[in-house]
Formats: sequence, C-alpha cells, structure tokens
Amino acid sequence: NTTGRLLASNCFQCHGTGGVGGFDNIRGGEAREVRDYLRKAANSDIMAAHAQGYTPAQLDAIITYLQQ
Repeated sequence: NTTGRLLASNCFQCHGTGGVGGFDNIRGGEAREVRDYLRKAANSDIMAAHAQGYTPAQLDAIITYLQQ
C-alpha cells in the first residue's frame, strides 16, 4: 500500500515512525479508531483539522496502511 504509506508519512512527525510512538500509537488495532476520529468537525481539534486535507479515499488508504 504505497499510497497509504506515503500519505501516512505526514502522521509520523507526531505519531512516530510507522505510527508507533510519539503522542499516540496509531498503528494496528488502534487504526480502526482513526477513521471516526478524523471525521469529526474541523474545529473540534487539531487532528480533525488535519484530516480535512484528505479525501475519504485517502483516509481509507491511510487506515489500510496503518492496519498492516
């Protein structure tokens, strides 16, 4: 999933390389929660605001990559 990996690389600055570490672990089982979390209203928190820059297909690619 090259597309998902490329898109998710934007997350790694805060969530650690591969989505493990940093502020929160977003790799593996936790990845299922990311989709709902990122679909909040943009003004609800910083992560929701970041997510507004992605299409639903791109968010799905990121989630698929993080679940590997």
